[in-house]
Amino acid sequence: MIISNLLKRLSSSSTISHKFSTIKRSLTAMKYLNQQEAISVDEELFNDYKFSVDQLMELAGLSCAHAIADCYDNQTLKNRKVLVCCGPGNNGGDGLVAARHLALMDYKPRVYYPKRSDKQLFVNLQHQCESMGITVDKECPSLELVEQEYGLIIDALFGFSFRPPVRESFTSVMDILKKTTVPIVSVDIPSGWHVEDGPLDASSFSPDCLISLTAPKLCAQHLKNSKHYLGGRFVPPKLQQKYSMGLPNYEGNNLFVRLC
Repeated sequence: MIISNLLKRLSSSSTISHKFSTIKRSLTAMKYLNQQEAISVDEELFNDYKFSVDQLMELAGLSCAHAIADCYDNQTLKNRKVLVCCGPGNNGGDGLVAARHLALMDYKPRVYYPKRSDKQLFVNLQHQCESMGITVDKECPSLELVEQEYGLIIDALFGFSFRPPVRESFTSVMDILKKTTVPIVSVDIPSGWHVEDGPLDASSFSPDCLISLTAPKLCAQHLKNSKHYLGGRFVPPKLQQKYSMGLPNYEGNNLFVRLC
């Protein structure tokens, strides 16, 4: 799917045929990680390469904000308003970081954060958002309000550690994600999907855009007609080689690569 979409976008211009062939070779070699590989890569980043959780979270959330800005011009969004839905784990932390950076890019984020961690890192991330004037809500908005107010939804509820089923405290927001017509950007994993097997059933929502972090996970192979970005320009070359990731090259100073 990724290669065929890129072919449609790039094959019409002979001046970029060399660039296309390079991207095609790169994406063909790119590996999709299973759940245990994704966990192991994170553990090695923390233990062997001495990255801290907040350091990686800042880099991941920043790359998400940049990818979103590349994909969705804030001037064309309804009132530039973005609803950022955050879960209690690291995926939610990425969402909080992304919300802060989007605010600096003149978007107008509002955060829905129902189940909050008492860990100092997450307390600080929430404080940073609120200190910038970003509202952080516990109450789930109605579908009607979402449809009326927002031009974009960021799904940062569950990451690659998620195991079905969805807990009751998140059923309301998941119902909104399934029914809304507002474009959804999922961070790393579309929430509710199995990290390897993809959508659980026909009722699972499909995001308008997925931003994979570090490396795509196996579930990304189940995307249909979705934009797909890779973010998180921080994976050491030796770690890439160990897991045969085959990641594409980031262009210039970009923090993201658009895959399709």
